[in-house]
Amino acid sequence: MAETGKRRDETMNDILHRVRVNRGIVVALLGLLYVFATMPLMTLASVGLAGGLIVRTWLTNSQRRVKLGLSAAYIGVMVFQLVFNAMVLFPMRGWTALYYPTKLVALALLLLPLLVERFVIVQHQDDFYMPSAADASAISFAELRRNRDRVKKSLRQMSKMSQSMSIDHLKTVLSDLPRHSATRYINHGTLTPAYFEDATATLADEGIYIVVSNTGSPASEIISSFTQKQYNHVSLAFDHDLATILSYNGGDNVYPPGMNAENLEFFHQKPDASVLVYRLPVTRSQKQAMIDKIAEINREGSAYNMVGLVAKHSYRPNIMFCSQFVYTMLKLAGVVYFDKAPGEVRPTDFIELDYYKKVQFDYEITF
Repeated sequence: MAETGKRRDETMNDILHRVRVNRGIVVALLGLLYVFATMPLMTLASVGLAGGLIVRTWLTNSQRRVKLGLSAAYIGVMVFQLVFNAMVLFPMRGWTALYYPTKLVALALLLLPLLVERFVIVQHQDDFYMPSAADASAISFAELRRNRDRVKKSLRQMSKMSQSMSIDHLKTVLSDLPRHSATRYINHGTLTPAYFEDATATLADEGIYIVVSNTGSPASEIISSFTQKQYNHVSLAFDHDLATILSYNGGDNVYPPGMNAENLEFFHQKPDASVLVYRLPVTRSQKQAMIDKIAEINREGSAYNMVGLVAKHSYRPNIMFCSQFVYTMLKLAGVVYFDKAPGEVRPTDFIELDYYKKVQFDYEITF
């Protein structure tokens, strides 16, 4: 048994060494691509990386279904990269200042297959590198059963990823990209005076409402493929009935991407969509501070931080994504209850990192 454990440790060390070497090679290639990238070179990089990972997957001792699932994931990511380069990146070349920032996004997308590999090999290596026949004789039936259950779970996750990253979803997200900006404010004054009147009228209710949702939007479904979380959007409201709910979003093809008011129709984009509403106690002055800051952002302008989803950085203060916005508001008011960089916060963190039970579950909405 000890010998078996030693062999598995050595195998894991070999895997980690390959990952480190690959990482150095990838960094060098990304630097060269940033300087010299053309459409053919980017296409070759995407196809070559996906092809190499697929070949390596089929050379492992993984089960056939696992190999098929991983191969499908690599192909799906490759298609996403090719469509992004053809529809977004290279049409900008030579006529817009956004070309080079967008090229950074395209290079970041090249890393997606390696993130998939890291998730599978490093974090769940036992699921995909099953023991040999000789090793299996020294492994208990209970361990084999656990490994089997893990493989089944991972296959279900990869099947869900394949569905979420459908061609229709990718087309919808990519066609929406030209509406966004990572460097300038494009959303100005979409919150009306009536909105701020309604928000101010809630000051007697010394609480704010954190709304975590599973909307089913194409962007949410793609994000879910990588976060493996059911809920991938978070909003803020000042009243129990959510009449004042707002967040950073894509504007639903009505308003520019950035800080916008929301409504229940926004959340109902698939049959099993759901919304969880939590109440966080605050003082009247803390609530007013948030309303004042939102009014300031509304005047100055905002934009949705799509690049920040990958780079974890905002080019300007009012360029944020949903969880970054909600966390920033809580921090401004002095009621944040977990410590994390705003660009690293995920929607589910508001629930999962509530170690001191600051928020109280209020109600759920299902459609």
